[in-house]
Amino acid sequence: MTRLLTATAALALVGTAVQAEPVAFDFDKSHTLIEASWTHQGYSTQRLQFTDYDGTLDLDLDDPSASTVEVTFNLVDGIWAGAHHERFIGHLNSDDFFETGANPTARFVATGFETEDGETGTMTGELTMNGQTHPVTLDVTLNNTGETNDGRTKLGFTATGSLMRSEWDMGYAVPYVSDEIELFISTELVSAAAE
Repeated sequence: MTRLLTATAALALVGTAVQAEPVAFDFDKSHTLIEASWTHQGYSTQRLQFTDYDGTLDLDLDDPSASTVEVTFNLVDGIWAGAHHERFIGHLNSDDFFETGANPTARFVATGFETEDGETGTMTGELTMNGQTHPVTLDVTLNNTGETNDGRTKLGFTATGSLMRSEWDMGYAVPYVSDEIELFISTELVSAAAE
């Protein structure tokens, strides 16, 4: 979960540019997928997507520890669940899961990363949802780096990981519905336009 959002790790993997201070980046939301999946009674794999999110992505390629990554997700109406969407979202909003009446958002704050080859690594962070905060680790792969037509820096990366939803007091229907949630993020980031 967004982790989802591991832009610091992706940029740290680049490691070739020298910058004096962090640079602000924006999500290219038309080319970003943030997804969670689980198994249903051993019969099928089900998925949902997080579609409403925003945050601070101030990234320093030379010194990743100086970067700031904080992403907030709207859980009330920022989730897409496909078939039977309204009924399922209503259940996710209940106290069986996110309890959005008291906790309308989830928040990911990056805390660190490790890489050995400059192309893959791990990203750690703190994920807060349903009134609980616990660590999450994501495996990150840098897909590509380049420039936009107007000369801004562009990055693409994929991140995967898992969490046990019961740690966030969302253990409804375990073990019939898997406790383990698989996370998948594929995103493009673009350096923010100068003001």
